[in-house]
Amino acid sequence: MPVSRFTQAPTPPRIMMVSSEASPWAKTGGLADVLEALPKALAQAGHAVCVVIPRYMHGFDAPSERIVDSMPIALGGAIYDVAIYRLITDGVTIFHVDHAGLYGRNGLYGDHFGDFGDNHIRYALLCKAALEISRTLFPVDIYHCHDWQSGLLPVYLRAFDAADPSFLAARTVMTIHNLGYQGIFPREKMDDVSLPPWLYRPDLIEFWGDISFLKAGLVYADALTTVSRRYALEIQTPEHGFGLDGLLRARSASLTGIVNGVDYSRWNPETDRALPAHYSADSLGGKTECKRELLRELGLPDVALDRPLLSIVSRFAYQKGFDLIAGIAHTLFQEDDVYLAVLGNGEQKYEEYFKHLRASFPDRVGLRIGYDDALAHRIEAGGDIFLMPSRYEPCGLNQIYSLRYGTVPVVRATGGLDDTIDAETGFKFADYNGRELLETIRLACRAWHDRAAWTRMMQRGMAKDFSWAGAAAEYSALYRNLHPFAG
Repeated sequence: MPVSRFTQAPTPPRIMMVSSEASPWAKTGGLADVLEALPKALAQAGHAVCVVIPRYMHGFDAPSERIVDSMPIALGGAIYDVAIYRLITDGVTIFHVDHAGLYGRNGLYGDHFGDFGDNHIRYALLCKAALEISRTLFPVDIYHCHDWQSGLLPVYLRAFDAADPSFLAARTVMTIHNLGYQGIFPREKMDDVSLPPWLYRPDLIEFWGDISFLKAGLVYADALTTVSRRYALEIQTPEHGFGLDGLLRARSASLTGIVNGVDYSRWNPETDRALPAHYSADSLGGKTECKRELLRELGLPDVALDRPLLSIVSRFAYQKGFDLIAGIAHTLFQEDDVYLAVLGNGEQKYEEYFKHLRASFPDRVGLRIGYDDALAHRIEAGGDIFLMPSRYEPCGLNQIYSLRYGTVPVVRATGGLDDTIDAETGFKFADYNGRELLETIRLACRAWHDRAAWTRMMQRGMAKDFSWAGAAAEYSALYRNLHPFAG
């Protein structure tokens, strides 16, 4: 006799992830790394997974197949004709949404003139296209939306497509990677993206006289997540809630903090192809060679090999605490025998500041402005102490990379930094001020000179496991709770 489907273990829910970024096809920060690694980990756990992103940046170079020449999408009284490209890799199906007029540009969100004026249309179209892909190409049980760019998908699904048989059982998850970016647009843009006037209410998508795509997703999604346990608590406070703390407190029962994982196939000093030498917790000699070569690459003197080398790899933004570094750097370099390696780009004032610091202390500061993935790996390996004095940090990945590379983090105790670093593996300070940062750096540098104790701290950090398998298991449990009979 055939076995009833109700006596069998349910099939894992089918997942569609919708995002503006996914490595290696489109990246400005950690979001892209998450969208590269998490889908793979979920596929390994038995889920059917696809990712939907625009076809832009390196997406044009993807070895993908054009599977739909014309997919008409109605939006704001217009019809946008998109093409769909498909790539299957590591068990994950990547769908690239192609529209030359909206995505065929230099830059993801803007150019040197600022944000693109039609970003609301560009990402509303992404949400609409994702729903159409799920209707016709890849049926799903769970739509997992990432940040404001996908925030309208739960609105479209619930407010307009709820009665469509293709979507009756579907559920939505909205992940906040950084609450500081909300997709805020003028009210008059609602017509452009097919949002009716009745949605313009304080309890729905209205936000201080404008509309917020992220708020829309937070209101309409079935479950909310963010990228660390501490950050899930912080965003429910006025200090870190960016005007949405009341909504998040109201939805706290649906909000979960899940710490991001790390892809150790890419971030592993034992195998990293970007490094001049490999090393492990049991054999650390290669780290000294990595430091020596990094000093040469950045033009720092050989004497720095026997001094603490501080390191920074970051997007240069207000969030990252660079005003604290600016307030203490001259004191640090005038009074302490330390060196600094910096890689990053972003806000012009911070780029100019680090250029000024390099000019003021050319024998102490090595600087590269821009994004260089290979150099980022070499700085992680060659540095002694990694600095992340963030004003706020939803999760952070570089402090986790640093642990595996034996580069001891100095962090502010906020968000994911507080969740992932403890007194056994790094140094933390609580209050956001330069005095505490300076004292903590000095404490770390004094500890560095006790080579035996420092080696033990390095080894404890290198033994930590923040692989994606654990995070994927938490997401999988969340999906099953939302959709227990997916199969």
